[in-house]
Amino acid sequence: MPKETAGKTFLVAFLLCVVCSVLVSSAAVFLRPTQAINKALDKKKNILMAAGLKLEGADVDELFKNIEPKIVDMATGQYVEDIDPETYDQRRAAKDPAQSIAVPPEKDLGSIKRKANYASVYLVRKNEQVKKIILPVHGLGLWSTLYGFLALDARDLNTIKGLVFYEHAETPGLGGEVDNPAWKALWNGKEAFDKDGNIRIEVIKGKVDPNRDGAQYQVDGLSGATITSRGVRSMLRYWLSAEGFGAYLTRLKERGV
Repeated sequence: MPKETAGKTFLVAFLLCVVCSVLVSSAAVFLRPTQAINKALDKKKNILMAAGLKLEGADVDELFKNIEPKIVDMATGQYVEDIDPETYDQRRAAKDPAQSIAVPPEKDLGSIKRKANYASVYLVRKNEQVKKIILPVHGLGLWSTLYGFLALDARDLNTIKGLVFYEHAETPGLGGEVDNPAWKALWNGKEAFDKDGNIRIEVIKGKVDPNRDGAQYQVDGLSGATITSRGVRSMLRYWLSAEGFGAYLTRLKERGV
């Protein structure tokens, strides 16, 4: 009888697949806690970067003690006390019809489709005073949804103090330049609204002329990445509008931070 048969070959291949599947699954389960820790650490780092706090040589967890996470009811702009901000997952909530609402297409500037009923915000404190407010923002670029954090000066809730993106799949060297430190630095000091409360912040095509009217609301466009640039502009305009954090920002202006 031949030592090798089609049946034996298929059996060996099947057993090899089973063993490999078990090893991969076991590794995934074993590494899940570590991945969760690293994900949480990366999120903290990006919030700190949006806040303008220096990370080099710093203990992230110690530095994060200056940040107070809060949960906001997007409909009323009020803080919610019965949801733990440490465990709340806004992205997951946005996918759950029971925890989110559909965004009308005509108002969906960021192309997000659904919005969570509650959102995470972060108060940056110094000497017990709130100095900055950090808002999570996301919206569609060219190839992906960009997720980031926008920091506003707490004194006027208008001056932008930072913008960082922590997740996207835009083209390296083009739309991926949203990660370029030089481009991110351009946002510091820009104004989101004009004196009448109209949203004015935008990413323009080309370079900003500092001598032209409206330069305080403009940021240089990303070279060769027009659609990504438009995506950043649109998402910010959405999240700063009444559809986004408008109720929250209005409440802060009326009652103070």
